[in-house]
Amino acid sequence: MSGRIKHPIFARIYAKCAGPCLERAGIGVHRDRLLAGLSGEVVEVGAGNGLNFTRYPGTVRHVAAVEPEPDLRALAEQAARSASVPVEVVEGRAEALPFPDESFDAAVACLVLCSVTDQSVALAEISRVLRPGGTLRFFEHVRSDFAGMRGVQRALDATIWPLAAGGCHTARDTGTAIAAAGFAVTELDCFEFPRTRIPLPIQTHILGAATRPSADRG
Repeated sequence: MSGRIKHPIFARIYAKCAGPCLERAGIGVHRDRLLAGLSGEVVEVGAGNGLNFTRYPGTVRHVAAVEPEPDLRALAEQAARSASVPVEVVEGRAEALPFPDESFDAAVACLVLCSVTDQSVALAEISRVLRPGGTLRFFEHVRSDFAGMRGVQRALDATIWPLAAGGCHTARDTGTAIAAAGFAVTELDCFEFPRTRIPLPIQTHILGAATRPSADRG
């Protein structure tokens, strides 16, 4: 499986428009919550253009930042130069992480599990590269709690949204997928972001932590 996925139009729009809009809406607070207390060796899956890099706490020794999209990866390499901790940007996909088993103390998935080809494969890979007892931190937009919006999300996912948004899907039940992959979810917060007068299909988010079991996976 190639480690490269090209979405040049999406990459430009995200870097110049969507990312800054989210920052102005206050996403930085949630990024800080996501990364607080991490330590040791960390893998960030789908690092995008590196917006998390300046927010890692000093207790993190090293971040391996995996990004398959070449334009976003180039921007991440620039961002790594001013990161708060050592960051190495690596070409790769969540479904085939280029690391040995049990390489990391923690993994970070930030607004990426919506766009992976197969969540179960990606989460199995994250589990594989985590050490026993390692932590997965996640911040993702997910399926709405409201039936009407879920209908909108399903319609978008079946038509134009994934093509226009770099493979993103709006209706994934990512919290359930994390638990189904064998992680023990220890923290889970569900909230609407950003707050808008008109509901958005990517407004429902979850933020939390899960632990890779210490026992052998068999």
